[in-house]
Amino acid sequence: SERRYAEGRTRPLEGLIIGVKDLIDTQGLETSYGSAAWRGHAPTADAELVASLRERGAIVLGKTTTHEFAWGVTTSSMVFGDTLNPLDPTRIPGGSSGGAAAAIAYGAVAAGLGTDTGGSVRIPAALCGVAGFKPTYGLLPTQGIFPLAPSLDHPGLLGETVDDIAILAGAFSIDALADRGFTRARLGVLREVPPVPASAEVASAFDAAVATLGELFACANVEAEGLFDGTYEAFAHIVLTEGGAGHFRHNDADRIAAHYSRETAERLERAKAMTLGEYAAAQQTRRDFTARLHRAMARVDFLVLPTCPCTAPALHESAIRIGAWTGTVREALMAYTAPFNVAGFPAISIPLAPRDGQLPSALQVVARPGHDGALLRVARQMEQRLRTQAPASPMR
Repeated sequence: SERRYAEGRTRPLEGLIIGVKDLIDTQGLETSYGSAAWRGHAPTADAELVASLRERGAIVLGKTTTHEFAWGVTTSSMVFGDTLNPLDPTRIPGGSSGGAAAAIAYGAVAAGLGTDTGGSVRIPAALCGVAGFKPTYGLLPTQGIFPLAPSLDHPGLLGETVDDIAILAGAFSIDALADRGFTRARLGVLREVPPVPASAEVASAFDAAVATLGELFACANVEAEGLFDGTYEAFAHIVLTEGGAGHFRHNDADRIAAHYSRETAERLERAKAMTLGEYAAAQQTRRDFTARLHRAMARVDFLVLPTCPCTAPALHESAIRIGAWTGTVREALMAYTAPFNVAGFPAISIPLAPRDGQLPSALQVVARPGHDGALLRVARQMEQRLRTQAPASPMR
């Protein structure tokens, strides 16, 4: 890269240091998919995404941790150790792309490649105070990425800011400057996703952000009641069915028992009980929700809502209480992100500065499919406006 700069032959991403999630193949560099079952595995070729970035001058510094096979939101591992949140090492970074978000927040890399099946880029971005982007379903290639649930899997991009993500996205013809169709964007505001309420600190930060954005954009409340009905349950059924089918196709029971974590093995046991009828019903729920979401966005250009209903949970915490609602950490963290994997809509998480020493929360912005460039452009405007209004953060 130094020679290319000296000779005036620089490529678009010349010298950009990135981390690549351990779910994504990197030629000659160990890729274990977060599992002891693949320890020592060195792919013979790069994933298509990685090859594209290398061709444009990016440098892969190394692999970033993932929950085993990306099937979890904590990025914890009995084999490789728990990934810690750099803002508070007693807490999780989120997952399953937790290593990428933690590395960016810590300052080890400028940006990273991740994957997002139910929020796995946006959740860790939110909990670690960085930015995370999931494009429209099918826009980025998945060749060379270990699948979790193929009809939900999205490659994703992470960076310290939206600008960092936009630089990476440009390598895949997602141009934040080209789509100028939303000169006066209309925002649909969703304060929460039933039945999971937003915690007091998240609600306060979100309301303050919306008030600030209201000076720049036209804002209108969107009715959440009934919009998300059955969506999380359908998501869970699809993941179990497609995830189970993928693992059972490639592994026998002895290999799973010997090398998979107990958590993943237990999920695969539940997957055995899934029926084709249940999968068909989940897909119908998916179609119904997608139609409702299109109708809900008919009079707005973008939705804004919290990325997660709470800040980073403590390490090894299994259940969480928010107001009168109690559920698993997985249910809480994915409640606000998974619906947009189900529908395939592009979504980005941008950090909200923490107040009074609290951990950061984040704003999620959602666009209709195909408006990825406009989403990045609007998210950049939002991030800049919110940054100028935010108090200085003692954590960054």
